[in-house]
Amino acid sequence: MNRRTGSRPAGVAMGTHDRIAELRRIARERFGWTDLAPEQTEAMGALLEGRDVLVVMPTGSGKSAIYQVPTVMLGGPAVVVSPLIALQRDQVAGLRESAAPDAVAVNSAQPESATDRGWRAVREGDAEYLFLSPEQLAKDSVLQRLGELRPSLFVVDEAHCVSAWGHDFRPDYLALGEAAERLGRPPVLALTATAASPVRADIVEHLHMRDAHVVTTGADRPNIHLAVHNFTDDATKRAAVSHWTAEARAPGILYTATRKDAETYAARLRDDDGVDAEAYHAGVKAADRRRIHDGFMTGSPAVVVATSAFGMGIDKPDVRFVAHASVPESLDSYYQEIGRAGRDGEPARAVLFYRPEDLGLQKFLTARVLDTEGLGRIMTTLLGQDVPVSRSRVAQSCGLSRRRTTDLLNLLEEAGAVTVEGRRRAVRALPGRTPDEAAERAGEVFERRRRTDRSRIEMMRGYAETLSCRRQYLLGYFGEQLDERCGRCDGCDRCDEDHDRRAEAGHRESAPAAGHRAPYEPNDRVRHSEWGAGTVMRTEEDRVVVLFEQVGYKTLSLAAVEEHDLLTGP
Repeated sequence: MNRRTGSRPAGVAMGTHDRIAELRRIARERFGWTDLAPEQTEAMGALLEGRDVLVVMPTGSGKSAIYQVPTVMLGGPAVVVSPLIALQRDQVAGLRESAAPDAVAVNSAQPESATDRGWRAVREGDAEYLFLSPEQLAKDSVLQRLGELRPSLFVVDEAHCVSAWGHDFRPDYLALGEAAERLGRPPVLALTATAASPVRADIVEHLHMRDAHVVTTGADRPNIHLAVHNFTDDATKRAAVSHWTAEARAPGILYTATRKDAETYAARLRDDDGVDAEAYHAGVKAADRRRIHDGFMTGSPAVVVATSAFGMGIDKPDVRFVAHASVPESLDSYYQEIGRAGRDGEPARAVLFYRPEDLGLQKFLTARVLDTEGLGRIMTTLLGQDVPVSRSRVAQSCGLSRRRTTDLLNLLEEAGAVTVEGRRRAVRALPGRTPDEAAERAGEVFERRRRTDRSRIEMMRGYAETLSCRRQYLLGYFGEQLDERCGRCDGCDRCDEDHDRRAEAGHRESAPAAGHRAPYEPNDRVRHSEWGAGTVMRTEEDRVVVLFEQVGYKTLSLAAVEEHDLLTGP
C-alpha cells in the first residue's frame, strides 16, 4: 500500500513496457538523465514488483539511480544505509540539485535541531530519501521512528561491508537484516561495486534477502589505463611520485599510506612544482575537509593528496588520474579507489608506485592482536545470565567499548559459542563450552580471517609484480575471466613492444592451440584435502586461483593440481 494515498504502488499495477517507459520519463524529467541502462531498468523493475535486489556494478555506473527513480513511483520514503557521513552529505546534496524529492540525513555529526527537521520532513512527506549510518539503525528509538514511516525501500549501500569475505567488513552491517524486518520488510536493495560469488552469497544471507534478483555487469572499467611503476628505494620512488603527479593531466587524486605522507607530498607539489594541491586526511579539521572536498568538485584544488579517508561517494566525472604513492593492502581497496577516475567514460589513468617493502606484511599481521581476555570476560558474563542480554549491557558489565564488544561477540557467534535472539539482537551463551573453550574457538575464527587478509596482500603483490595483462589479473581476482589481453595496461604495452621488436627481427609468433578449454571455470566450486571448500576465481594457461573459505586466496599450478589430484568437486 502506498503510504501517501493508500493505493497500490504505481509500478506494481503497470505492465512491464509501461513501467519501463514511466521509469525513463521520471529519470528524464525529475533527474535530468537522458536514458537508463538495461541493467538499471532490470533492477528497478524487480524492485517495483516487490522483490529483493542485489546489484553489482562498477563505481560510477549509476547504482544510486536504481533506488532514486523507483522511490518516486512508490511514494517513499526510501531508507538508505550509507557508511560514511561525508558520503551521506554528497548523496543528499546530489539529490537536492535535481528536481527529485528532497533528501535528508540523520547522523551524529549534525545538530539535534537539524536531525529533528530531517525527521519532520520525512514524516510530513517533504523528503522521500532518508540517509542513515548502520550505527543509527542499531538504536531502538531510530527503528521505532522509522517503522512509523512505513518505508517503501530499504537500501544498503556499500553492501560488501556485510560480508566477512568483503574487504571492508563492518560488524554493524550484520544487524541490517533484522532492522529491515522491524521496518515491515520493504523490498531490500543491496548495492556494491565489487562482489565475487562468495561475497554475493554472504550479502544475500546476512541481509535476509528473499529470492533475491541479482544484477551484475562486471567490474571492468576499460577506459582506465592500468600501470605500475616499480622501485627499489624509497627516495627514488618519492621523487618519481611527485614528478609524475606534477606532469599528469588534472584533476586527480594521489593516495598515500599515512597522514604525514599526504602533508609531505601536497607541500612538495605546491612549493616545488606549482601544483594546486591540498592534503586531506582524518586529522584535517572538519571545516577544512569540507572546503577541500567542495573545492575539488568545482576545480580547486586540482589535485587532492589523501589517505583512504577521501573519495567514497565522490561523484566527479572528470577525474583524469588516480595514483597511489604506496601499495594498498588489497585489490578490493585498490579497485574501489581507482574507480573514482574517468566516470565520464573518457580516458583516465590508474598508476601504482610500488616498492615491495611498502606492503608491510609482517607489520600488518602483528598489528592485529586477539583480545582473548575480553573474550573470556564476555563469556563469563553471559554464562552467568539466565536471559539474553543487550550488547550495551555486555559492554558495560565487561568494561569494554561497544565497538570492541561487537567485534568480539561476532567472533563468538561465528564460533558457535553465543547466539543472537529477537529483534533487539540480544545475546546469550550457548551451553556446553567454558569461557576458555569459547575463546579458543573464537581464536580459530580470528586466525582464519587473518589468513584471508594475508592472502589478499599476496594477491595485491601479484598484481603489482605481474608481467602480463594487469586487467586480466585484476578482473580475475573478482571472479571474472578476460580471455584476451586488454590492450590498455602497461603489461599489454610491453607485450606489443616485444611483438614489434620480434617482428622487426624476423621472428614469427606461434599461434595458441585452438579449442583449448581450461579444466576449471570462474565460480566453479572445488575442494582441497587440506584447505577445504573454495571457489575458482580465475584460470590461466598454467595456473588457477581459488578463494578458499578457510585460508583465503591461493594460486595453484595446474600441472601440480592434475598430477596430484589436488582439487575435487564440491
